[in-house]
Amino acid sequence: MEVNETPTFLQSLAIQRRVLFALMMREIITRFGRENLGVLWLVGEPMLFTVGVATLWTASGLAHGSGLPVVAFAVTGYSSVLMWRNSASKCAEGIQVNKALLYHRSVHPIDVLLTRILLEISGATASFIVLSSFFVFVGWMKPPVDLALVLGGWLMLAWFGASLALLIGGGCAFDEIVQRLWHPASYLLFPMSGAAFMVEWLPERLQRIVLLLPMVHGVELLRKGFFGNVVHTHYDVGYMALCCAVLSLVGLYVVRQATRRLDL
Repeated sequence: MEVNETPTFLQSLAIQRRVLFALMMREIITRFGRENLGVLWLVGEPMLFTVGVATLWTASGLAHGSGLPVVAFAVTGYSSVLMWRNSASKCAEGIQVNKALLYHRSVHPIDVLLTRILLEISGATASFIVLSSFFVFVGWMKPPVDLALVLGGWLMLAWFGASLALLIGGGCAFDEIVQRLWHPASYLLFPMSGAAFMVEWLPERLQRIVLLLPMVHGVELLRKGFFGNVVHTHYDVGYMALCCAVLSLVGLYVVRQATRRLDL
């Protein structure tokens, strides 16, 4: 008589890795296809958006009046926004459109969400590295003053994007009203995210308000690493970490509850 053995931790980890890899390959082929730019568009899309913003700012003279280079300012601001915003937006409908996959025993809703999160963060990170390297090479922006702060800020923003994506993705699977609320909320959060301003430029009353948003701290930390002491930055890594931890726990709980309610 055969005995069903419970998989060890390493065996479960290997299964999880294979599931995520398979889902990621499927997502890439489904979203980008096998022809033309294909997977390169994962990097090219945020690059085009960021370059477009930087070009418009430079052409309109919005760089005048501040001591920061407009190209570096746009790259650090909009690249970070695209990461957390796209992660949450792609996860908003991730479970519903992939519901048929959940009939497979090894595939769970959390796997679908993690796949989309990894894709968006990877694409935004690759775009950020390529853009920064290119602009530094051609002399349009200077290298970061402190690479460790840049890495720390980017990782904190990635954590925020992942935790927010789990919350939105699980919430949308739990109730469709979440998806309807997320779209206008994402547009409202965009101008307050710190992409187009420095906290130091705002009146003190507004500074206290925008610093309630965790992603503002990440953008300020990222720009501290790029610009150093050219402009005074405002950030609290501990506060952002606490917000991200709470978002992660709540997001995981919501995903778990949504999984139980799925009619499979």
